[in-house]
Amino acid sequence: MRAPDFFIVGQYKSGTTALYEMLRAHPQVFMPDLKEIWFHSPELRTRAIGRASNRRPETLEQYLSLFAAATPQQRIGEATPSYLISHEAARSIAELRPDARIIAILRDPATFLQSFHLQAVQNRIETEKDLRKALALEPARREGKSIPPHAARPLELLYSDHVRYVEQLRRYDAVFPREQMLVLIYEDFRRDNEATMRTLLRFIGVDESQPIPSVEANPTVRVRSPRLHRMLWSVYLGRGRTGSAVQRVVKPLVPKRLRGKALKATQTHLIYGSPRSADAELMLELRRRFKGEVEALSDYLDRDLITLWGYDELG
Repeated sequence: MRAPDFFIVGQYKSGTTALYEMLRAHPQVFMPDLKEIWFHSPELRTRAIGRASNRRPETLEQYLSLFAAATPQQRIGEATPSYLISHEAARSIAELRPDARIIAILRDPATFLQSFHLQAVQNRIETEKDLRKALALEPARREGKSIPPHAARPLELLYSDHVRYVEQLRRYDAVFPREQMLVLIYEDFRRDNEATMRTLLRFIGVDESQPIPSVEANPTVRVRSPRLHRMLWSVYLGRGRTGSAVQRVVKPLVPKRLRGKALKATQTHLIYGSPRSADAELMLELRRRFKGEVEALSDYLDRDLITLWGYDELG
């Protein structure tokens, strides 16, 4: 069985889902239905819970079987954003496919942290709605404290670790030649979707002239009430005393498809709202805190990200 030819290794909330969906539409590319496989980042999947985790492979044979439907003419890809922050993924991928192509897409640290925190609350792995307070919990969480009960991968709640971009890329540098690595910038992708895709298609060795429709995927939303959000999911999944009781009544009467539609409608109209404007004071603090990371990344990529991301205006 064939292993993937290329890997989208991250970053979260930086267009990886859109890249995955757009690549799937290319006839010369095969990507499995399952995104975020986590096979090469075992330290981040040890506490994976829920129904989705049951579909994720535990053995190499199970992993390779995900790509069995690819034709000999197709390039095989995998997209798991946790591979960028993982300390094991680069080595694991290199052992399996030393000739693999590695794709990373990075975003301004301050806006990334704001968006990722909202996503963590939406996914019910974060219970603290306030980003400043969530960042302040990092020291306790490094000691295994203040971990939300549904945080399947607690290491992901160490927010500042996500934006150690150069440290993360150097783990891949250590095992892959630089020519096998492509680092994209999220703001380029947002500004010129087509040009970024052409660059990516050339990099993985498929026809770049193939028309690929743009995709808007995984939009950021604000959760109005994390408590109500968790309660709704407990009912939907049948967890806890209340959720189990409601499930026993509803499940025989309402088909799964309709239950899913009801959940989505409730989330859209009651639970989710548009993100509020970023806290300007907090954004300024974050830019000052992570300016050194942006300077290091600018040197690493030989590109002026200080100006692109507005860090030149800090004074």
